[in-house]
Amino acid sequence: MPNSEIQRFDHPAAWHTADFPDKDAIAVDLEPRHIDAMLAVLTDDRRPDVDDQPATPARYPLAAIAKDVADWTRVVQHGRGLLLLRGFPVNAVNLTGLRQIYLALGCHFGRPVSQSAMGDLVGDVVDVGGTDKRERAYRNSRELNLHTDRCDIIGMLCIRPAARGGLSGYASALTIHNRMLAERPALLASLYRGYFHHRFGEQPPGEPPVTSDRIPIFSVTDNVPSVIYIRGYIDLAVEEGHVKLTDDERDALDLMDSIANRPDVRLDFGMEPGEICFVNNCLLLHTRTAFEDAADPGMKRHLMRLWLRQDDRPMAPGVALLKGSAGIMKQAGKGTYYVPPAEAGR
Repeated sequence: MPNSEIQRFDHPAAWHTADFPDKDAIAVDLEPRHIDAMLAVLTDDRRPDVDDQPATPARYPLAAIAKDVADWTRVVQHGRGLLLLRGFPVNAVNLTGLRQIYLALGCHFGRPVSQSAMGDLVGDVVDVGGTDKRERAYRNSRELNLHTDRCDIIGMLCIRPAARGGLSGYASALTIHNRMLAERPALLASLYRGYFHHRFGEQPPGEPPVTSDRIPIFSVTDNVPSVIYIRGYIDLAVEEGHVKLTDDERDALDLMDSIANRPDVRLDFGMEPGEICFVNNCLLLHTRTAFEDAADPGMKRHLMRLWLRQDDRPMAPGVALLKGSAGIMKQAGKGTYYVPPAEAGR
């Protein structure tokens, strides 16, 4: 997109940290009627463990709280893009029950899709890889860069926080875009043109390890903005020698990272048991600080994640390509640990 056509985003999701003086500003406290409606899923013969039918709003209407659910989804899809629900019944049912209720609620925000080659619709965010960068980010403990995931809406349910660290962080990509437009507009052209992304070994068999097309970081389709930003995958494609970056391309990424981490742009807070954060992954970046788990294995940090797609959301072809209609394809025998091709079979 020519610089002359790049416009400022005026959108409710173009916020600053000053807009949210504390966590209460984005929070809704669940009432007993909300909990009762969700728990009813467990006694319903349509609950997710009964058959292989997908979780959809038609299947799980949550009729008793339908208006509230519609209001919540509106905030995430069309408003500020960030919502915290507090009081989810994490201590009232077992983990299987939590997954069922979580899917029934989450499907109102979008269609659940696979988050890895394991085919997990409800991903367990736990530390299995420590600080190893070859382990997927949701299964290690290291500090992350602000980024997006390969979906439209993210759900994060806290069952147990870490003993130390593990704060959640968010930044409006639209605010970052507007700052770049004001400070160094020429660099935005690289972000609209896009970058080749490494696929971390999760591409279907026979496909190349790096996307064949450039994936735009910023794009606008039918007046609807989108962001895709996974710096780690861009850098990995360069490190392995698949692509090279120009100075402008690298400077654009560095400036985006720098603005994203400014105190008036990045919002950090801790999550407590029973809190769910729903995030518009098309408009906001997210991150997590490094953390340390408790010595007791039963007290380790545990969150549950949903990746949700909005099938009616306009998006550029490159954005749709990276996200995939069903998320990351399930592949038998594959996990979430990346082994470079040069080391495979050793």
